[in-house]
Amino acid sequence: MAAPKRKNKFIKTKPKTGLAPGSPVFTGDRKMDQIELNLICYCPDGANEYQNLALSRCFELLLINSHNHICWLNVDGLHDTDLIQSICNHLQVHRLSMEDILNVGQRPKMDEHGEYIHFVLNMLTMNAGELGVSEEQISLLQKGKVVLSFQEKAGDVFDGVRNRIREGRGTIRQRGGDYLVYSLLDAVVDHYFVVMERLGERFEEIESALMEKPDKHLLSQIHLLRRESLGLRRAVYPLREAVGRFEKLEEPMVNKSSQMYIRDLYDHIIQVIDGIEVFREMANGMLDLYMNSMSQRMNEIMKVLTIIATIFIPLTFVAGIYGMNFTYMPELEYPYAYFLVLGIMGIAVLGMLWFFKRKGWM
Repeated sequence: MAAPKRKNKFIKTKPKTGLAPGSPVFTGDRKMDQIELNLICYCPDGANEYQNLALSRCFELLLINSHNHICWLNVDGLHDTDLIQSICNHLQVHRLSMEDILNVGQRPKMDEHGEYIHFVLNMLTMNAGELGVSEEQISLLQKGKVVLSFQEKAGDVFDGVRNRIREGRGTIRQRGGDYLVYSLLDAVVDHYFVVMERLGERFEEIESALMEKPDKHLLSQIHLLRRESLGLRRAVYPLREAVGRFEKLEEPMVNKSSQMYIRDLYDHIIQVIDGIEVFREMANGMLDLYMNSMSQRMNEIMKVLTIIATIFIPLTFVAGIYGMNFTYMPELEYPYAYFLVLGIMGIAVLGMLWFFKRKGWM
């Protein structure tokens, strides 16, 4: 069975050396043919959803609905820097925030820019049919009743939030934009648990296989799991600090009634971090187990070879004596000398086997 191919976790970004701060340069890979703009506007009485909007129509709907509705604009695709720049300029988003949106592969964080807050975090998903975790950067901006989410490609973990808005389940329609940001963050963190559950199952499978028959294929999978654990750590640890700052924001940025939910989100992140530490310890333990198993296997092989060599030492000694070309060796003229020597050699072999068995060496 071939070893799984390792994926590069270090994102190769396009060079930005010499550019002014806030320069709108997309540093990732183009993952969509065309950027999609999807808008949801809701209030306690209902929700309206618009898909694949043109930019002008999107601005028009935001102008109409942002006074008495919570508006969530989701942008799928980041390669069109002109379009991203137009959205940010229309909503008066700072150029440094726009740079962070386009600069994928950066550390999760939260920035406060006076009238709005900006989250950068990683969405993690398990690769279909193979071992490995995919990372996708997501940017969330909240400015009053308008919430923006920017993704590299279509497909996310926000369907649960969308369904709650459409169906009016829970209290999301009765709350403000800060609660929507919390809900989106919570959906991302909840999916961390799904990823960790899958990784945990894989850890258990490899650990069981190590106990039965360790081989190089398992060693490569252990290294890959360690790599994924480090990726999880890099994605989650900074998010703890960001959510902690989010909880401490005061009104009007964050309503007091939302702080309890944000605190619960912080606890979930702590649970994820604890699980990541367990994975790291398991990975290190499995590496030790692999090395110990290989060492024990080598010791068993050496023990068998040593026993065989020890058994043949006296046989070689006897055969060496009677292989000497002396003229006078009286026992050579004895009719049964050959069978007698073979019998002595057989008794020596059986005696040594009995001795090794008694000592527990075999």
